[in-house]
Amino acid sequence: MKLVEPPSCSSASTIVFIGKNSRGNWVAQEQNGLYGGLFVNRAQAVKYALFENGHHPETIIELSREIELDTGSKLPFPAAGTRRVA
Repeated sequence: MKLVEPPSCSSASTIVFIGKNSRGNWVAQEQNGLYGGLFVNRAQAVKYALFENGHHPETIIELSREIELDTGSKLPFPAAGTRRVA
């Protein structure tokens, strides 16, 4: 039997930001910093975001500016320079 960790979010309205950091790695980060990670490509960042947000592509936003993985509790994401993935 294979155990699978359940998604971290409980609400479909949770926003997940994805984008590249200053080193060219892909970052996926939940809007409140509840979960996130670094990835080698966009596809893996999107796959992770979809798993964590309960497969709601409409809540994934790709940033056109650099994004750094923040392990703190607050993330300053401006509305400008963003586009929805779905």
